[in-house]
Amino acid sequence: MAGQETGERIAALLDELARQAGPEARDTADELVRCVVEFYGEGLARTVRLLRSAPDGADPLAVLTADELVSDLLILHDLHPEDTLTRVGRALDKVRPYLGSHAGDVEVAGLDPEGADGPTLRLRLRGSCEGCPSSTQTVRWTIEEAIARTAPEIAHIEVEGMTEDTHEAPLLQILPHRPDDAPGGPLSPAADGPAHWYTVGPQALPAHDRATRATRVAGQALLLVRLPGQLYAYRDRCPACGTGLADAALDGERLRCSQCAAEFDVRTAGRGALGHLEPVPLLEESGSVRVALPGELLGAGP
Repeated sequence: MAGQETGERIAALLDELARQAGPEARDTADELVRCVVEFYGEGLARTVRLLRSAPDGADPLAVLTADELVSDLLILHDLHPEDTLTRVGRALDKVRPYLGSHAGDVEVAGLDPEGADGPTLRLRLRGSCEGCPSSTQTVRWTIEEAIARTAPEIAHIEVEGMTEDTHEAPLLQILPHRPDDAPGGPLSPAADGPAHWYTVGPQALPAHDRATRATRVAGQALLLVRLPGQLYAYRDRCPACGTGLADAALDGERLRCSQCAAEFDVRTAGRGALGHLEPVPLLEESGSVRVALPGELLGAGP
């Protein structure tokens, strides 16, 4: 159907909707059409900008798929050069350093492309951070966020090796809401609310390796710790004495509270003899850092 014919068909359908459901429904439909047009318009604009600025000899598809919005549009129309499992594998590779800090790993157990709402991905989680009640859920949120950004067509995720109350949590849904501005899809009934992902600006990050930086995200005090090859986020609170960790000393990979001298292993999700730091899900890719604040943390005090 040509562009003019499509536009005329849309206008006719909107008029028919107004006759059947009234002017309020027509106004809502008009707004929906505007949002869809703007969404695709931004995708086309990015495509043009990316291709114009691409280095000589660059693969055009590689340039386009590196952009999240354009990649999502290619996926939506079955034009992406990589299949779902390939993109899922890339997403899991990105989160494995984080999973390793929780003494865990994840592998693909299968993909059912014929689900009622869309494809269902089955994962197998191996290991978890012993003694850390929040570890399994923070691992779950991190996996879901990474897959939602790389393979947004996945409608549901089922994970073996998790407790019953986190087994049936659905993944964030497909477009037009992208994960960082989605209005909070349902995750685990074990949590008081959904996880909300926030971008952390470069000024709030540790300046170099083996450095820390205290910051606030959505009103919550967090401590970011940069070790070679990995960035970690924890709630800024010593579990042994309750004080903040902004002045804590970092000795190798161990964080020492300045008030009570309790020590915690940064690389193993904050384990310590006198307690366990509260890890915060974190994803770092392409120069962007995002953290997730679960409902129970958002409801807590600093």
